[in-house]
Amino acid sequence: MADETTSIETERTSEEPKVVPDELSVTQHTLETVDGAIEYTAKAGLVTLYEDKVEDGVFRGRTATARVGVTAYTLDGADPLTRPVTFAFNGGPGSASVWLHMGIFGPRRVVMGDAGDLHAPPYTIADNAESLLAVSDLVFIDPVSTGHSRVVDGGKPKDFHDFKADIESVGEIIRQWVTVEGRWLSPKFLAGESYGTLRSAALAQHLQGSGMYLNGLMLISTVLNYGLHDFSHGNDNAYPRYLSFYAATAHFHGKHPGRSLEEVIAEADEYAARDYPYVLARGSRLAHAERASAVTKLAGIMGLSEDYVDRADLRVEHWRFFGELLRDQGLTVGRLDSRFTGPAASGIAEHMDADPSMDAFLGPYAAAYQHYLRTELSVENPSPFHVFGPGVIQEWSYEEFKDKYATVTDRLARSMRQNQHLLVHVAFGYYDGATPPARAEDDLAHLPIPAHLHDNIERRYYEAGHMMYVHEASRLQQAADLKAFVLRATGRS
Repeated sequence: MADETTSIETERTSEEPKVVPDELSVTQHTLETVDGAIEYTAKAGLVTLYEDKVEDGVFRGRTATARVGVTAYTLDGADPLTRPVTFAFNGGPGSASVWLHMGIFGPRRVVMGDAGDLHAPPYTIADNAESLLAVSDLVFIDPVSTGHSRVVDGGKPKDFHDFKADIESVGEIIRQWVTVEGRWLSPKFLAGESYGTLRSAALAQHLQGSGMYLNGLMLISTVLNYGLHDFSHGNDNAYPRYLSFYAATAHFHGKHPGRSLEEVIAEADEYAARDYPYVLARGSRLAHAERASAVTKLAGIMGLSEDYVDRADLRVEHWRFFGELLRDQGLTVGRLDSRFTGPAASGIAEHMDADPSMDAFLGPYAAAYQHYLRTELSVENPSPFHVFGPGVIQEWSYEEFKDKYATVTDRLARSMRQNQHLLVHVAFGYYDGATPPARAEDDLAHLPIPAHLHDNIERRYYEAGHMMYVHEASRLQQAADLKAFVLRATGRS
């Protein structure tokens, strides 16, 4: 009996699609790590992203759609069957992978100083003796429109500025690299920061669904569910989940004299877990005495005046908090890292005009990486390097989540149920106002997975912000924690 199932034939027409060759520079290096010297090969430049061309059920070949910036570091002489490989990217959406690359993972790192002690331009770079390269090969990916990544002539960048398209394109780059390099049987990890954690969770399901099972996910400054991020009127979910961040920030800036960071965070967490949601839910039904008590409690935790908290109706939105906490000093605090401060553009503005922590980070990382790319990795691409792709975040589409919040908690849970060896490392910064720890902790606590799989999730906290590795003590500890995670996930610890 004939097979009636619809299938794609593998016929080809005489018109073959245009082949766009990769442009990769290959260089050799030696790094003195904390465990000894290692020799490695770097391949950096552009690889071509292809998609299958199918017409009327007939496979017409593969068509080039974009050229994607990739930098890969592989240990010389390693056994590909046992040598792990980590695919890393940042977030935005619309950010190049420069932050993880030059901040914590790569063999070279930015030297920029820290909050209160920033170096002056033009900055420097140094060997990263704590690089994850000591225990894992590394592949950094710049999604389309970031870094040097661009669509091919005739393509539309907006076609890639989409949740689903992003997962598919980054997933295809990973598949192509693994295939070309013969690494299908290597232990594999995904590492993402910020929106990159949303991408990692969705990619895990995407890759495992096509047969590429993973050993671990490294989620740094995590966001898995945008429903816990929304401060819009009528949605009170975000306020309790930012409270411990507000408390930590107030403590750092001297608003809780004589108390420890642990004490003020514990107080905030306790109030956010029970009393604060109740107070917000009551609305105008809240008794006068209860409201007065809540105002006093919240003002003490946040380091703000009772008058301000009262006028804010007990709901202090994070952009307003950044501008209000140190208003009397003419300063705003950072969103990405609230240890950083900068001069307020206006003493009466409702919220800050710019993030002083991003102001501190952007110059050093942009300059150092572009110098490194050309002078040490021999990539001579003259096109502009976009740390943030122009217009990407403004154009970004969540069509797949139309009329509901974007969330990947279900996908992460599915990946963990599908592959019960999958381990998850989650890194939090106490002073991270972009992805505050309590928000991600809530998502992790509500993952629909069996109780024993919660043991597959490890958490690490650092006294820094979104890019916690700009704080030297945190960088050293985080590097050790990530190495330990890779070793544990591959059975070597």
